[in-house]
Amino acid sequence: MGAQENPVLIDTNVFVVDLRYKRDVHYRRNQMFLKAIAEKGTGYTTIVNLLELCGILSFNLNERQLLGLWLYFEDKYKVNVLPPARMESHFPLIGMQHLFDILKKGVSLGDALVLSVAGRHLPFALTMVTWDRDHFEEKFPGEVLTPEQYLRSV
Repeated sequence: MGAQENPVLIDTNVFVVDLRYKRDVHYRRNQMFLKAIAEKGTGYTTIVNLLELCGILSFNLNERQLLGLWLYFEDKYKVNVLPPARMESHFPLIGMQHLFDILKKGVSLGDALVLSVAGRHLPFALTMVTWDRDHFEEKFPGEVLTPEQYLRSV
């Protein structure tokens, strides 16, 4: 995905709704958002989000399906995972003081890891899209929108 305008950080729950909750009241809008992001080529997520997604779905997928999700996630959604999702890579180093500073704002460990890795590897993403706006408002340095709000804004 070359030069892009308005890169968007996408939270795990957007992908969970798409893959697991097809009867969810937000499913249709969620799909519209993912399609719009794929067409624009402006979607990003972190390795933490992909690991979290794999963890959530590991209860319902066999080993082959789980590995397929890991390997083909970027192609399926036309998003970039940063840092890159390679089995031979190491979990990104995160300074404990920085992580603890995020935790002090009233953030879960998983969300703090996402914010820390995004701050380091996706500082250019000034918009975050999530179904849990209240988890990230005033914690993410840019604008936090739901997929519905994002679709209305573009």
